[in-house]
Amino acid sequence: MKLTEFIPDIPQEYQVFLTGALTLAEKAGDIQLKYFRKGNLEQSTKLNDSDVVTIADKESEICILDFIHSHFPEHGIISEESGIDHEDREWRWVVDPLDGTTNFSNGLTSFCVSIALQHNKESVIGVVYAPYLRECFYAVKGAGAWLNGKPIHCSEKSEISKAVVATGMPYDRNENPDNNLAELSRMAFRIRGMRFLGSAAMDLSYTAAGYLDAYWELNLKLWDIAAGQLIAMEAGAKVESIRTDRSYSLLASNPNLHTSLLKIIQEGLR
Repeated sequence: MKLTEFIPDIPQEYQVFLTGALTLAEKAGDIQLKYFRKGNLEQSTKLNDSDVVTIADKESEICILDFIHSHFPEHGIISEESGIDHEDREWRWVVDPLDGTTNFSNGLTSFCVSIALQHNKESVIGVVYAPYLRECFYAVKGAGAWLNGKPIHCSEKSEISKAVVATGMPYDRNENPDNNLAELSRMAFRIRGMRFLGSAAMDLSYTAAGYLDAYWELNLKLWDIAAGQLIAMEAGAKVESIRTDRSYSLLASNPNLHTSLLKIIQEGLR
């Protein structure tokens, strides 16, 4: 199965970009599978022991950046490991070469490649590929969202007591008491189930597909959400910024639950 087999009927101007993004995702995914559960994984930490980086992150990023520089040399890039390269250009790629590194390094299967293409800082292409699971989510602005070639839509639940919701805690949770624990505690007793997948890109994609009813998190980075947010929105989910003081903090949910979930999350801010 080649990911480029899944190109849907989309505007011509985006076809070359989506083809490129899918090609990149597959190449990076192949690199990750080369190391996954193989016992040959070099790893280190960045900000603290919760912030892990592996050789698979670095090799995946090199592969992605080399391709972009070769095929789209006029485009800018924002990437987790390498940082910024001409971020103010009209077209720019926002890349997380391996989202869910802690899962990956522990042999857990919730990890993915996240690639977005932005036009004037707005995502127009989003690809999230979980290589071990062979799940490729992608979206094109104004055209819809898909999983392995099939259209996806967010859930339609309207009762919060039946909702299954994902969240996570920021990397600075040990140093900053504004760490999502209070929000999590309020939410846990009002919904059917809470999940911690450990990958913002996958959380957003699973919300898009209706596998989760909602997802929220604080203090994310642009590369965590640029692709997944577009996928969720194109699948009908409502995505909203919930804080202005903790980097990218958002709630993505089906529209029927959004107001109720937002109220619970923000209760402590009053």
